[in-house]
Amino acid sequence: MTGGALTGGALTGGALTGGVVAGGAESGSSPGPGPGAGVGPKVYIHELVDVIGHNRARYMQHMTANWCPIARRERNQLCLGVWATIGSTGDWPQVVNMWELDGWEGLAANFAHETGGGRDQDPSLAQWWATAASLRRGGTDRIVVPTDWTRDVTTLCADGVRGEVYAHELFTVAPGAAPDLLAAAGEIARPAVAALGVEAVGGYEVAMADRSEAILIWAVPDWPGWVAYERAWEPGGPLGEWSAALRRLGARWRRQLMVDAPLGPLRTGRQPRESDRRPLEEI
Repeated sequence: MTGGALTGGALTGGALTGGVVAGGAESGSSPGPGPGAGVGPKVYIHELVDVIGHNRARYMQHMTANWCPIARRERNQLCLGVWATIGSTGDWPQVVNMWELDGWEGLAANFAHETGGGRDQDPSLAQWWATAASLRRGGTDRIVVPTDWTRDVTTLCADGVRGEVYAHELFTVAPGAAPDLLAAAGEIARPAVAALGVEAVGGYEVAMADRSEAILIWAVPDWPGWVAYERAWEPGGPLGEWSAALRRLGARWRRQLMVDAPLGPLRTGRQPRESDRRPLEEI
């Protein structure tokens, strides 16, 4: 679900009341997604969302507490992360969302649920969408597939992967070369970065395109750790071999910093729950 959000209030008993879906048993009461957790290939929806004005905290609350329990219950979709970008490092005010589905079949089921009956959106979420529209102006979505060394969100939470700050890196290479970049990231960058105390959240190839884009996300433990990471890129630094590999691939790239939403799974170690909901006007 891209950029959507339920406005403050709650959906109770299957009816929309003020923009949040409630009703039924508490969703997300355990860290994992239920049957099949951590098993099989995943596919992700990666979203860069442009927020309107001072609504970023409300938007992130809307996406985590108001959307995630619905997505999990109705679509078997999990939240990998909802992050606020740090404006000095890129566009602002912006949010990065990532949603985990069970492979292409899970993504197709998600789309079928949204568009069934010839509609363009699920009508039961009309108020949710209206609230979302009041908080964000649009954005850019990508479908991305993980490398074989990338852990799913259930495993990341179980392993305690968490950053005070995250480095989000978007790479562009020649068509067809994204797999080569990600293979080099696994072989060269990941161990070199781990030696700095920085842990890989994952590496992802952008799908439905010409295999020219890739994304790396790193969990940086603290701000001194980020300083060490940036200095490692300097000539003669610990990331010299990785930097040289990127030059050989002709990669163009940029890094943007992000911080977890308060209810982000890597921050809390679990999926957001209905009990996390609050009226958005209180945020």
